[in-house]
Amino acid sequence: MLLFYCGLCAWVKWLKKLKWHPAIEIKGKLGNVFLGKSIALGVTSSVSLYKSVDLARELIRLGADVYVVMSPEATKYVTPRLFEWATGNDVFVDFAGEVGHIALAEICDAFVIAPATANTIAKIAQGVSDTSVAVLAQSFLGLKKPMVIVPAAHYSLLTSPPVSEAIKKLEKLDVTIVPPVIEERRAKYPPLEEIVAAVETTILRGKDLKGLKFLITAGPTREPLDNVRFLTNSSSGKMGLAIAREAYFRGAEVTLVHGPLAVPTPYYMKSISVKTTQEMLNAVLAELNSEAYDAVVLAAAPVDFRFADVAEGKISSEVDRLSVVMVPTPKISLEIRKIFKGLVVGFAAEFAEGRFDDLVLKAKEKLAKRGFNIVVANDISKPDIGFASEYNEVVVLTDKGESVVVSKARKAEVARVILDQILKYLKTKEE
Repeated sequence: MLLFYCGLCAWVKWLKKLKWHPAIEIKGKLGNVFLGKSIALGVTSSVSLYKSVDLARELIRLGADVYVVMSPEATKYVTPRLFEWATGNDVFVDFAGEVGHIALAEICDAFVIAPATANTIAKIAQGVSDTSVAVLAQSFLGLKKPMVIVPAAHYSLLTSPPVSEAIKKLEKLDVTIVPPVIEERRAKYPPLEEIVAAVETTILRGKDLKGLKFLITAGPTREPLDNVRFLTNSSSGKMGLAIAREAYFRGAEVTLVHGPLAVPTPYYMKSISVKTTQEMLNAVLAELNSEAYDAVVLAAAPVDFRFADVAEGKISSEVDRLSVVMVPTPKISLEIRKIFKGLVVGFAAEFAEGRFDDLVLKAKEKLAKRGFNIVVANDISKPDIGFASEYNEVVVLTDKGESVVVSKARKAEVARVILDQILKYLKTKEE
């Protein structure tokens, strides 16, 4: 182990002389949302801190320059050299009288503390600055720059009244808290995707949706033929989840109604699981009858037809021919319009074969017929976007005649533009 460590140190020093580092090769590989931005990554002494190596690399893949600051206790778990290798930048452990914490706060656009121990959270809330991470946090708070904190500790520590109050105090200061995953009486490090979403929205938008309430649908539905087989589509639910995640971290209150998904749902928001189109409609209507929502975003892909008859058990596979009768399922947007007068956003997955004018025409037809205020249309004939893909390419149309084209981008970025248009529409409506 000692030989490996010494070898790693020598390798890093040699690379610095060349002014080249492996981190350069991955920079911007996933996108450039953080291009030109620098992010300070604080690491404290939770055993989950090794996961922050992957977080640093993911932020770099999105275009960021990452500078790691470790508490002295954290270095007992993982050597700073590992983070130096991961980022290509020097790692800060002690600020010994110089102005390193001031310089980093001035240079960096945001501070992400992941993982953050209960001890560190309490210190930051009380203004205690006895570690490099805590003192840098005070500098960021003083400059009113974005900060994201990812708690990770034993559950009893985070739920203790002093630490709970500290978290609430930081939230009032507009610090973004990424809720931990609660398992085995421990508050565990969240999935990378959730932290990255929080960092993106905090840096690029802030809490501009605070005070708004969204009802969002996602994923496909299933219509049973018998107790084994069903009719569905290839929707993964990724677009709807991206919108829900983006809205949540921008400060909105979110309720998610979803069908069977190919990916996990965000664990920190209210979610309702359904299977059939009728069940999805019932869940949406129940929410609208019991709660006041500012906007309904129908990002799900409910099945348009169901079997007229559902067989008990399993239909034999030995039959030579099977004839079925299909009947339409309810149109969710038309049904909710009977009770909801607020903003409704619909989606139109159209087979336009690359013809943009056809896509727009079909989207306008749905905008008029389905009671939408905004419609988001994509061309499903393109194989690398839409269903089951990490990317999408859409045109957003409003009933006011406005349109925005979003070129191929990660669904998180597409979700951001969609929510920008929703916010713009709501503000215009208020005026």
